[in-house]
Amino acid sequence: MTQNQSQNCSVLLIDDEAMAEDLIGYHMARQQGITLRYDNRAELAVELCKETEANVLLVDLRMPGADGFDVIRMLRADPYTEHLPVILLSSEDDADIKAQAFALGANDYLVKWPEARELEARIRYHCAAYQARQQRDAAFLELRQREEELRVSQAALHQAQKMEAIGQLTGGVAHDFNNVLQIISGNLHLLQMVGDVNPQGMVRIENALNGVERGARLAAHLLAFARRQPLQSAVVDLTPVLADMDDMLRRVLGPRAVVIADIAPRLWNTDVDVSQLNNVILNLAINARDAMGGDGTLTIRARNLQAGSEQLAKIGDGQGDYVLIEIADTGSGMSQEVMQRAFEPFFTTKPTGQGTGLGLSMAYGFVKQSGGEIALQSTLGTGTCVQIYLRRSEAQAEPEHHAALQALTGGVETILVVEDEEAVRAATVDMLATLGYQVLSSANAEQATHLIDGGVHIDLLFTDVMMPGRVSSLELSEMVRAKLPHAHILFTSGYAEGVLSHDGRLPPGVNLLQKPYTVETLSSRIRHLLRKNNAATAA
Repeated sequence: MTQNQSQNCSVLLIDDEAMAEDLIGYHMARQQGITLRYDNRAELAVELCKETEANVLLVDLRMPGADGFDVIRMLRADPYTEHLPVILLSSEDDADIKAQAFALGANDYLVKWPEARELEARIRYHCAAYQARQQRDAAFLELRQREEELRVSQAALHQAQKMEAIGQLTGGVAHDFNNVLQIISGNLHLLQMVGDVNPQGMVRIENALNGVERGARLAAHLLAFARRQPLQSAVVDLTPVLADMDDMLRRVLGPRAVVIADIAPRLWNTDVDVSQLNNVILNLAINARDAMGGDGTLTIRARNLQAGSEQLAKIGDGQGDYVLIEIADTGSGMSQEVMQRAFEPFFTTKPTGQGTGLGLSMAYGFVKQSGGEIALQSTLGTGTCVQIYLRRSEAQAEPEHHAALQALTGGVETILVVEDEEAVRAATVDMLATLGYQVLSSANAEQATHLIDGGVHIDLLFTDVMMPGRVSSLELSEMVRAKLPHAHILFTSGYAEGVLSHDGRLPPGVNLLQKPYTVETLSSRIRHLLRKNNAATAA
């Protein structure tokens, strides 16, 4: 505390006799840094202290109505003045009265009228002590605030690290899982294609393929949470995209639920994978339906948020423009403890067998991978609101393309299959051969380069992304482009992290077929690419 601070004292004098102001004020008015305010309304002591921002109160003991003891009681009962120094002035030099005053909370007791220099010294002493206490309390308050901010930051960092570790684990698991599913799927499709299976056996095959499809969705959700799902993003106008979901949401929620769509008419464009966004909203709607027990109201809102808006400050970004999508329900809501874990994969409050716990985690991963933010607002017993923030794109929206899955079609072209998983490679080679293609195969990219160097002609390279060996799939693809410029390249992977995508987005011109794939999808993608060659040749 500086000397100037200790001398800047605001003193309030409460006495029923105006003469007191003259006796005390004459000396105090001549002292630097001391201001004196006089009042005779003892019953308003607390309000007067607040009004004058008093550092010290001088109060007469004996007054009609509220006396000095009453004033002390009032001040000590109010949080604002509970520590304000009180000097009690009295004409009675009685030990019992003094003891009673100190017991009530008086800081000093002076017999009228004290010598001016002594009174000034006592005022300055109590004022300095009070200011020091205020500074100490402010420092402690700031320290507690900083400690709370640090605790929140550490909790957020711990949560982010935990989510990242879980994401890395789930990404690796999904990769191996997809390869296993591809082995099962490929052999089941071969059984269908070869024929000689009775109707009952075909039913069994269809059931097994349905199981593969369910497993593929599970793996896709894991990869979406881990932010390792290659995104087929495009600049889109969200207004018609969200409006078109209205009917689907009504079917998902059932006849007893009410769906309210509040979509702004001119939403900004954003760069996003529309199919994945639809999946996210669908999963959130299913969560809302379960939370509402099939009844209640689901509201889907969307609006533009300009940079610097108060809403964007909540997510720590006031620089860019965003489109905000909110999915709000009137369901059971979440406790704070549940909200802390809501984005974790496989965490669910639903009974066993009624949920995988991947809906919110998949939404979290997708939004983060898309460069956006996601937040939860929920109150137990009231409902939940999921907020999705997607960055604005200044580019023009791309026209929609609806590629219909074609019927199973083969060809006579030559395809090189490169796959390190022997079971996957064998099933894929057999499927393509059954479709009529000339098929070559390699267990890794290095073997494939020897084939190309040996003068083998191929029309299409179908290669896995993640393979061991000294030559990567990308290096192999570059060699094929250099030596066989008319050959097309189709990548496949159950987990393409760090190889094909930048920030989870596929570079333009890269063709990727996610594992596990069906024979219909494989046939369609290959024919689509090879037709480009035929069209170019005809031209």
